[in-house]
Amino acid sequence: MNHSDQLICALMIGRAGSTGFPGKNIRPVLGRPLAAYPLMAARASRYVHRLYVSTDSPEIMEIARGHDAELIERPAELATKTALGEDVFAHGYREIARRLAIDDGKRVELMVLLFANAATVTGRHIDEGIEALRRDPKLDSAVTTSVYNMWSPLRARKLGPDGCLHPFVPFETFGDPKTLNCDRDSQGDVYFADMGLSVVRPHCLDHLEDGLLPQKWMGQRIHPIQSWGGCDVDYEWQMPLVEFWLRQHGIGETSR
Repeated sequence: MNHSDQLICALMIGRAGSTGFPGKNIRPVLGRPLAAYPLMAARASRYVHRLYVSTDSPEIMEIARGHDAELIERPAELATKTALGEDVFAHGYREIARRLAIDDGKRVELMVLLFANAATVTGRHIDEGIEALRRDPKLDSAVTTSVYNMWSPLRARKLGPDGCLHPFVPFETFGDPKTLNCDRDSQGDVYFADMGLSVVRPHCLDHLEDGLLPQKWMGQRIHPIQSWGGCDVDYEWQMPLVEFWLRQHGIGETSR
């Protein structure tokens, strides 16, 4: 397949003003800000041609410049705590497509979508996702997945009006309740899209309404990129887990 008139672009998104875990995107991990790691992964890819960052945060902008990323100003209406990531990705993609058409006469082949608070990604993961989509034109996306059987929906509970815990999902959803048990592996592996990475075709962002909930930017036919321990950081207790993951993937500490 000829890709000479197309470019693969990586887009990282992150905003200022997190309330649940203030400053999480710039919190140091192994001597680097958390947001540096997705950018490092994109730079390590064999296929990514252009790297962009959409943000309203001056600190993230500075990190982006340090990795030679092009900046996209995140609109105020997409920089609130209620703004959806899918809309930020779609806005960034449209701006990238506009710039490529004007500056280079090129089109977007694939978008590599990254979060500033999701450091559990490597260049190898990105390349694996790109290669999967190039092999199979029927795929909409390829995303990193981690198996978390301990968080099976079978185990999920919600607080009822009586103040007691009740099944979040009716047990009948999983088959005959008589066959269910407390073994966390009894229902098979539970794959979570861990938010480390999504490699998507442009039509997924052009037509978000066609995508599978809850991450509609992934489209419908989603290829798993096998990982482990992946997460996007929303709580401070996750930071040691991310540090462990990075060390296990050969990423050491820096004094810079």
